[in-house]
Amino acid sequence: MSATPRTAAPTPHAGPGPGEAAAGIPALDDLAGDWMPAARLAHLPSLRNQWGQGHVNADLTSLSWLAFPPYSGGYHTGVLRIDGTPLAAERLRWSPWGVERAAALGTLAVHTEVRMGYERSRLLWRITLRNTSADPVRARLEQELLAMFAHHETDWGWLYGTPWNHGHHHDFHATERLRSEVLADRPRQVQTLPHGERWLRLGSPRVPGIQRDEDAAPMLLESELPDHSTPDAGRVREPGAPCLVDGLEVRRPDGTVTAVGGEGGAWTVRPGTDLRVGTAALGAGDVLALRLRVDQGAAHGVVITHGNHPDSATIGLDRGRLFLRIGGEQVVTTSPLSTGRWHRIELRLGDAGARLDVDGTERARTRPWWEDQRWTARVEDGALCVADSRSPARSAYAFAEPPDALTASGARGLARWDVRLEPGQTRVLEFVLDIGSSREETRSAALAVAGGFGDGFTRVAERWRATWRHAFTPGNPEFSGHLPTLHTDDADLARTYYLGALLAVYMRNTRVSRTGPVFLTGGPRLGPTTTFFWDQSEFARTAAMLEPRGLRAWLLAALAQPYDHCHSFDTYNLLPVGNHYAANDHALFRTVASYVTVTGDTGLLSEHAGDRSVLEHLRAMAFRPRERRARYADGVLADLGSDAWELLECVPNYRDAVTSFNAGYAGMLRSLGTLLRSLGEDAAAAEAEAEGAELARAVLGQYAGDGRWRISHPQGTDVIGHCLDFVLVAADMTEDLTPAHREEMVGFVARRLLDGDWMRALDPRDPVAPFSDRPDHGAAGAFAAWPGATAYGLCRLGRPDLAAGILRRAHRTTSGALWGQAMEVTADGTYRVAERGVSNRESVAAVAVTEAVLAGLFGVAADVLRPGGAPVENGFGRLTGVRVAGRDLTGPGA
Repeated sequence: MSATPRTAAPTPHAGPGPGEAAAGIPALDDLAGDWMPAARLAHLPSLRNQWGQGHVNADLTSLSWLAFPPYSGGYHTGVLRIDGTPLAAERLRWSPWGVERAAALGTLAVHTEVRMGYERSRLLWRITLRNTSADPVRARLEQELLAMFAHHETDWGWLYGTPWNHGHHHDFHATERLRSEVLADRPRQVQTLPHGERWLRLGSPRVPGIQRDEDAAPMLLESELPDHSTPDAGRVREPGAPCLVDGLEVRRPDGTVTAVGGEGGAWTVRPGTDLRVGTAALGAGDVLALRLRVDQGAAHGVVITHGNHPDSATIGLDRGRLFLRIGGEQVVTTSPLSTGRWHRIELRLGDAGARLDVDGTERARTRPWWEDQRWTARVEDGALCVADSRSPARSAYAFAEPPDALTASGARGLARWDVRLEPGQTRVLEFVLDIGSSREETRSAALAVAGGFGDGFTRVAERWRATWRHAFTPGNPEFSGHLPTLHTDDADLARTYYLGALLAVYMRNTRVSRTGPVFLTGGPRLGPTTTFFWDQSEFARTAAMLEPRGLRAWLLAALAQPYDHCHSFDTYNLLPVGNHYAANDHALFRTVASYVTVTGDTGLLSEHAGDRSVLEHLRAMAFRPRERRARYADGVLADLGSDAWELLECVPNYRDAVTSFNAGYAGMLRSLGTLLRSLGEDAAAAEAEAEGAELARAVLGQYAGDGRWRISHPQGTDVIGHCLDFVLVAADMTEDLTPAHREEMVGFVARRLLDGDWMRALDPRDPVAPFSDRPDHGAAGAFAAWPGATAYGLCRLGRPDLAAGILRRAHRTTSGALWGQAMEVTADGTYRVAERGVSNRESVAAVAVTEAVLAGLFGVAADVLRPGGAPVENGFGRLTGVRVAGRDLTGPGA
């Protein structure tokens, strides 16, 4: 590394010329998924383009979780019914440019495909009907048309805001319940039916989310999520309403009555009251009853809340009038309560919604969510236009072939086609949805695209194919860099390598961030603008090769965040998100080091991010153990804190002085020493290297034998078998390990963690495994990055053969698409993309498999810079187009 900072600049290189695609990359169509039976999928496919994301549902046409920042969508886009019946997708097929779904109704075969317009806030649907019988078939098709979008410049956190009839907030579980209703003949108002046992709380309600002072359990996310929103989300606590409450009870449909809070006098509620009085589960047919007395006219505030959830039933007072807020709905009584006397208040829950009764009389009731509340749909010149009354968002549907009838009612449109098909005949129906902020512009755009639907539909796939070729083409017009091409006869290894590369391309968004292109962390149910520091580090070399300018800008934005207090940031408004992660220092240090190594851009080190230079950030991160010495661990190991949420979230004993990140700090200190020495700071380099060596010795003292490691706590020690310890020790302390260490570590991974086509993050025999039941960090599967990171660690320990085995098998776990946040083991021993635990359908961290091929099998490593023009070649194949520090990497893999 040069002592003189310089910025990366294009230099002449061998291989394909500018704009010339590298030979040997697979066709993008060959990387698309196979048709998958719906029954084999735990997590349905996603839909993405360069601006946004969405999720297909279990029917044939509807989508949920749509977001094209600054536009976010609520509820879903509408269900296709044939002769009044919504059909479940029996088979699904994913490709980068769209999702296909198929089913049959008798002899009528139905095939649908939906695509997002390339770099557009646009959706295109094609429905193909085919008569498979020897007789004519008649059918009535009714496509529901919903476009419940809002334009919002704020609240773009990991739990980003979505629009509801009342409010703009993230409600994961209510939205998932709505998704589950798309196949119902008569959809219920499930957003108003809460899930599970919850606290009944009088007075000022908490901001929705897991309450850390009340719930210290592992983060399993079964019914609640943390409030991982941004500071601009506007979440504030409402005051309690001045009133008296007693007689709180729950009545069940069978007549059972359960008093809540015990017997005694009335509770006094004031603006600052925050009182938990008991728990209750509420469902359809249940009644929550209480007696309420208000002595002040025009009283304002909350009386009672069922839980700390976004969909919580909340009863309160608005200028003396009772209101009910639940599941994104709010209704208010027409007249104030009489003061100075007791009233009987009843909240009645049902499949059709929620009702508020006062003294035995109905006073307010929620309405179906698709009625004319916030959004209004109108038919205009053959298009269906939808307007949001609370934001500038405007949407329009248009049709390639006009439906036989197009109507609008409330927020919903309906397109109807009466179809008659002769034996073997096919009929194709096509329509478009355009989203924007101008009624006329969205209508005109939708009509124009619908008028040339076939060309526009085809062009989406063609643009994706071109983007894929550009990702491996030097001097291409889309990326600021390019990826190496892998030439190998090992078809399984090649498929994993290229699927990892495709995941990076798929998760790259060109519009959400003011910094330029970014690699989003996951989704589509979460984070359409969010990047996690840890996830980015898992493929830092690969990102630096493909998008060096984008990664450079991202690093400066990331280092300007309060990364000692958050785990990620919103790239739209550059705001922090979530709680601190102990991984942050290691992740950011590793990403900077990888970027500088790949690009040779040492000029980054003198750039300022926040209040200090990048180099000063690196110093502060590497020397962090100085301020975190664990007195209970010989005063050398760093104490990573007692909050399991900051480490593995769901593993309750993985906290305090863990092995993994202490090994990471040892590696950081040594890397800092190398960097400082190259910059002429020999004394500071020696200091860093000495502290790194001391910390490495302390880490080795934590070895418990048989490949397992100790965790030191103030009250004692645990022994754990988790892949994270293996990954960081192998990567950052390779040279400190004896042959016996290496053999035992490799043996532990091979015997206890590697499993079928994937792996388990935690040894299933570990005592803490039953308490860590999440498919990403526990024993039921493993996080997206960890097979790749484990493969890299095996290469570092001299076992590339085992590493290659992991990588050859990994592509079999993608459930017909790309890797998710977690791959979980199933009853038959195979692995699939998990849905539970709020897992993301895609996780960019899985690009670690591509990183493992480059840095592990071929040695494109942080400390290896070799000029020349020949390709890198070894027993696994040959790499071409490898550029490191402005030079071609040559010779055998290092």
